Amino acid sequence: MAVEVQRSFKGEQGTGTLYLVPTPIGNLGDMTFRAVETLKAVDLIAAEDTRNTGLLLKHFKIETRQIAFHEHNAYEKIPDLIALLKAGKHLAQVSDAGLPSISDPGHDLVKAVIAEGIPVVALPGASAGITALIASGLAPQPHVFYGFLPRKAGQQKAFFQEKRLYPETQIFYDSPYRVTDTLANMLAIYGDRQVVIVRELTKLYEEYQRGSITEILDYLAEHPLKGECLLVVSGASEELVPSEDLAELDVVASVQALIDQGKKPNQAIKTVAKQYGLDRQTVYNQFHGLT
Repeated sequence: MAVEVQRSFKGEQGTGTLYLVPTPIGNLGDMTFRAVETLKAVDLIAAEDTRNTGLLLKHFKIETRQIAFHEHNAYEKIPDLIALLKAGKHLAQVSDAGLPSISDPGHDLVKAVIAEGIPVVALPGASAGITALIASGLAPQPHVFYGFLPRKAGQQKAFFQEKRLYPETQIFYDSPYRVTDTLANMLAIYGDRQVVIVRELTKLYEEYQRGSITEILDYLAEHPLKGECLLVVSGASEELVPSEDLAELDVVASVQALIDQGKKPNQAIKTVAKQYGLDRQTVYNQFHGLT
């Protein structure tokens, strides 16, 4: 298999370049000089929300034209953007906040651009997940970023069940209206781990809430969350590796979580048996209390 090498030296390619430009996650002062210069220099800005990005461009006196590029129109817009790049136009892609491609269709655009042999240049800048992690007090290495969690309780529990023994510190985005339910679901699967809720990151009312899951739940009962937030959760320690009795409870919880998602009991039992490397009859007996 041939190795693809991209070198982005100005003037050496016959196409334009796609620039992935980070934008502030709350504080406009976090915009970099290079990001401003790039947005001024490119021919077009592909923005997740042109109204939101328009405010940013106005603040920094950037007059470059925008085009809407979001999850609802990405499929039809990507060929147009590729055509512009092939014609020698330089494009920038931005999300509403932070790094492109994390929670927007930028990844699909990047893949398509690379497939056409067009250079892609990423600018460093604001990232909510990493920014929260390094101030959380939890281990920064190793870590894993998951983005937004499933919304339904059954899907969340099944998700947490798969990640329960991961040693990495875990980073999640969540809505302030769902955090309490999320933590309750996490407590049921992970146990009472250390967690940090980061609220209004880089903004005037930035706040870190640090404690065990039960401590945070008690605090939230008296102090409901407001504003954008994310969760940083400690990874599994050696003490959290299940004993045989606890492993049996985890099997039962996994089956029930899949049933809550809408799977039939027999389907759920078969899936969990494969996940745990167990005999299907063993899982069946554990779930139905026949052991």
